[in-house]
Amino acid sequence: MSATVELNAGGATLGLMPDVGGSIAFWRAGGMDFLRPVIDPHLVAQHGRAVAGYPLVPFSNRIAGDHFRFDGVDYHLTPSFAGENCAIHGNGWQRRWRLDMLSDSSATLSLDHVPVRELAGQWPFSYRAQLRYDLRENGLSIGIMVENADTRDQPVGMGFHPYFPRHSGLRLGFVAGSVWTNGPDHMPALRVPAEGEWSFAHMRDAGHAPIDNCYAGWSGSAFLRWPREGYALTLESSPELRHLVLFTPPDQPYIGVEPVSNMNDGFNRTVIADSGVQVLAPGQKMEGHIRMTVSRC
Repeated sequence: MSATVELNAGGATLGLMPDVGGSIAFWRAGGMDFLRPVIDPHLVAQHGRAVAGYPLVPFSNRIAGDHFRFDGVDYHLTPSFAGENCAIHGNGWQRRWRLDMLSDSSATLSLDHVPVRELAGQWPFSYRAQLRYDLRENGLSIGIMVENADTRDQPVGMGFHPYFPRHSGLRLGFVAGSVWTNGPDHMPALRVPAEGEWSFAHMRDAGHAPIDNCYAGWSGSAFLRWPREGYALTLESSPELRHLVLFTPPDQPYIGVEPVSNMNDGFNRTVIADSGVQVLAPGQKMEGHIRMTVSRC
């Protein structure tokens, strides 16, 4: 059993699991669990641990067929999502992170990936990642950095996957320009305006319709409200994270609202101007920042 590191700020507590992908175990404040720990049997590398949120590096969501082509070279990844022939969410969530700095309310974790032996199937380029959690009594800030530690250019993406509790009449609101519909393989099929049933521009019940789609042109803010608990949460991200993956699995007590840089399967769709995939030269870095603020409502 991996140890949980606990941060405290006022009446808020945050549990971290460096050995389980640098993930969040729980986040509690004012008698409310703002994140929902979830055991996902498809994510085999989490070894059955309940995880409430985890970083997505060096890419978000799926890469079709575990294959992409970059600078004239074909790369093949090892499937990481049970039940699908698919690499998903990068490999940071599959690895142990080092705890580099710890204070009462802050922690900095790091990961050095070198593609040797079986690790080459996770990602074929060397990179260094850093993850910083800063807890406040009324919120949580998360910083993510990826540095190209290779001698070659490499494509990268990033994001964060929080699970929010679905109870107490959860309502959700955000603004985005468009959304990608999915084909039978869960890959983007058609880009349509974020209107009608796709729109959350007016805050509405999160509902139980199955959504697992990537929104583009996201404003960078999302709003969640648990009216029966009397709490609201504002999620804000830096300009690098302008896609939002909404995941509302039916009959589950959670939803995912994931700020990410790249569209789903963006590594095979770089001809799309806003695919969000960044190419880093050796030594170049990419950063993203997320802030979640809670209040009474």
